Amino acid sequence: MDTLYLKIDTNVGVHDQRVFLKDIAQISCSSKEIEARVKTMVIPEAVGKQPGRYVKSVMEVITCIQKEFPNLEINNIGVPDFIITYEKPQQPPEILSWLKTAAVCVLCFFGAAFSIMTFNNDVDITGLFAQVYELFTGQTSDGFTVLELSYSVGLGAGIIVFFNHFAGKKLTADPTPLEVQMRTYENDVNDTIIEASRHVPKKERRTTQGSGKGITG
Repeated sequence: MDTLYLKIDTNVGVHDQRVFLKDIAQISCSSKEIEARVKTMVIPEAVGKQPGRYVKSVMEVITCIQKEFPNLEINNIGVPDFIITYEKPQQPPEILSWLKTAAVCVLCFFGAAFSIMTFNNDVDITGLFAQVYELFTGQTSDGFTVLELSYSVGLGAGIIVFFNHFAGKKLTADPTPLEVQMRTYENDVNDTIIEASRHVPKKERRTTQGSGKGITG
C-alpha cells in the first residue's frame, strides 16, 4: 500500500480562483505517479468570486483524495483546519507605493519623537540631568552637556540594537521584535477566523466562504 504525506500551512495565499492542491499543500508519496496526480488535482469553488479568507478542513481534502485513490494511506502532518486567502493579482502604481512608504516613515518619525518628548517631559529628564551634572561638577548645566549628548546617542543606538535593524540590514540572524509581534498577531487572527467558522452552520459556511464540493483530477 502506498503512503502519501500531506502538509498544509495555517494560511496559504492564492491569486487564482482555479486552485490546485499543489498550490496549498506540500505533498510526498511513495509512488511518484500518484504524487504527480494528486498535485494536479483541482479544488472546485475553493474560493469565492470576491477576494477574502476561506476556511477549509483537511478532512475534506483527505476524503476527496481517497475517492480517487481508495487504497492510498494518507497521513496529515499539517494543521487540521486551514485558511485559503484569495487575493487578485494587482500591481499598484510605483508612485503610490512610494507615497505609502513616505507616509509611514513620517508617521513613525513624528510619532516616536512625540512619545520620547512626552516621556522626557513626564520624568523631567532635563532637570534630572542638570542636578546630576551640578552634583558631579559643581557647575550649573546650560542644557547641553555630555549627559544630554550621551543620552541622545545612546537612545538612538539602543533603538537600533533593540529592533535589530539598520539600513535594511539585520545586526544578527534573530527575528526583530516587530517581526515576532507581527507573527503573533497573524497567528491570533488565523486562530480567530478558524474558531469563528466552527460556529457557523455548515451550509451557510459553504455559501459564504466558497467551500468546494470536492476535489477533481
